[in-house]
Amino acid sequence: MKKILVIYTGGTIGMVKDNKSGALLPFDMSKIYEALPVLREFNCDLDSYRFDPIIDSSNMKPEYWIGLVEVIEKNYNNYDSFIVLHGTDTMSYTASILSFMLENLNKTVILTGSQLPLGMIRTDGRDNIIGAVEIASSDLVNIPEVCIFFEDRLYRGNRTTKINAEYFEAFYSGNYPSLAKVGINISYKKNLFLENPTKEFKAFKKLNDNIVLIKIYPGLKENYFRVMLSMKNLEGVVLETFGSGNAPTEDWFISALQEAIENGIIVYNVTQCKEGSVVMGHYETSAHLAEIGVVSGYDITTESAIAKLMFLLGNYDNKAEIIDMLTMPLRGELTNN
Repeated sequence: MKKILVIYTGGTIGMVKDNKSGALLPFDMSKIYEALPVLREFNCDLDSYRFDPIIDSSNMKPEYWIGLVEVIEKNYNNYDSFIVLHGTDTMSYTASILSFMLENLNKTVILTGSQLPLGMIRTDGRDNIIGAVEIASSDLVNIPEVCIFFEDRLYRGNRTTKINAEYFEAFYSGNYPSLAKVGINISYKKNLFLENPTKEFKAFKKLNDNIVLIKIYPGLKENYFRVMLSMKNLEGVVLETFGSGNAPTEDWFISALQEAIENGIIVYNVTQCKEGSVVMGHYETSAHLAEIGVVSGYDITTESAIAKLMFLLGNYDNKAEIIDMLTMPLRGELTNN
C-alpha cells in the first residue's frame, strides 16, 4: 500500500460551504475520506498537511515555495508520492519552481486544484483529486517529476500555462504532450516521462527574486524600458518578445539592453506565443539580440523561465555557468534543438 501526503497550501479546491452561514470556509483535509469516500478504493494511505495560514495562490511568493520544499524534504523518505492542492492562478509557477528545487526527484509530485470549490455540486475538484490520487498510487508507473493534473490530463508541470479562468480546461502545454490521459482507463505515455535519477535526491532552499519580467509591446517607451533595466539590485530579466524571439531594432532599445548586459544583468529571451520557440537570428529583428548576449529560452514558458532564473541565481555564482544552464533542459522544461 502506497503512502501519499496531501499538502493543502490554499486555493479554491479546499473551500466548502458552511451550512449555517453559507460562507466558504477552508476544508479540514484530515477528513478527506469523509468528503470523498471513493478514495478508500485505492491502494494507498492518505495523510494530510495544511499550511497555516493557508495561502491564496495570488499571494504565492518565494518564501512559501521554500516552505513547501521543506515540507516535502522532511517527509520525503516517509511517503511514496505527494499531492499538492493549490490555487490555479499561480499553479504553473509553483510546479515550475518545485521542479528545479527538487533535484534527482524519484517520486511523483502532483499539483492539482479546481475552478469551483470542493463543496459545490458541480465542482471539478472532486475528479481532479480522485485522478491525482489514482495516478499517485498506481503500481503500474513511477513518474519521477513534478506534474499538474487537471481536467483528466497529467502534464509536466514546468511546461504548463493557465489559459482559462472560466472553464474547467484551465491549463495548456503547448510545446510538450500530456504525460497521461484519464478516460475509462488511464493512458500513460511512459516514453515522455523523465528518466529515474541515478543520484541522490537533493532539495534546494535558496531563491533569488532580483529579477523582472518585461513584455515587449508596440509603443514601448524608452524611458520606461530604461527605468526597469536600471532597478536597484536587478540581476536577471525575462524578456517576453514577439514570435520566434523578435524585438525592436531601434538603437535606444539595443543600447539599453547592451548596457544592462555589460553591467552583469542576464537577459533571458522567451516568446509571448503559447506554442513555438525562440530562434534568435531567424529574422533580422532577433539577430541583434544574440549579438549583444541575450540568452535564448527556446520553447520554455514564461512561468518556467521566471522560476529557472530565480533558482539558478539563488544557487550558483558563476555567471557563465548560469547562462549555460539557462539554455539546457535541467528538468525537461525546454527543447533546445
